Amino acid sequence: MRKLILFFASNAGLGYAPFASGTVGTLAGIPLFFLMATWPWWLFTITWIALLFLSFWAAEEAGKIYQVADDGRIVIDELVGYLVTIAFLPWSWTAAILGFFWFRLFDIIKPPPANWFDQKMKNGYGVVLDDVMAGIYAAIALRLTLWLIA
Repeated sequence: MRKLILFFASNAGLGYAPFASGTVGTLAGIPLFFLMATWPWWLFTITWIALLFLSFWAAEEAGKIYQVADDGRIVIDELVGYLVTIAFLPWSWTAAILGFFWFRLFDIIKPPPANWFDQKMKNGYGVVLDDVMAGIYAAIALRLTLWLIA
C-alpha cells in the first residue's frame, strides 16, 4: 500500500524530480488537459472530484510516510490545481501553457486564502486546498488573458 500511496502522491514519480518538483509535477496536467478537454462537463467534473478525494487521501498518507505534511515529493495537489485552471476550456497549446504559468505563479505566491490553507492546515486537505485556490485564481487570470489575446 505504501508504494501505491507514494505513486499517486508523486504523480507517478514526477515528485522525485531533482529540482522544482512542483513545477515538474504540474506538467502531468498538460496531457490530461489534452485528454479531458473533449469530455462533457459532467464527466470532467466527476473525474476531477474523484481525483480531488484521491489527492486528499494520498497527500495525507504520504505526509505521514515522509513525516512532513507538505513534503516536496507530494505533487498530486499540483495536478488537481492545474485541472481547476483549465477546467471546461477547449484544448489549445496556448491555454495549456498560459494555464501552466498562471497556475505556477499563483501556487508560488499563494494569495489569501490559499496561504491560510498552506499555513494553518498541516494535513492532506491543506496540502491540496491551497492548490485548488491557486487554480481558481489562475483560472480567472487565464480566461482574462485568453479574452485579451483573442
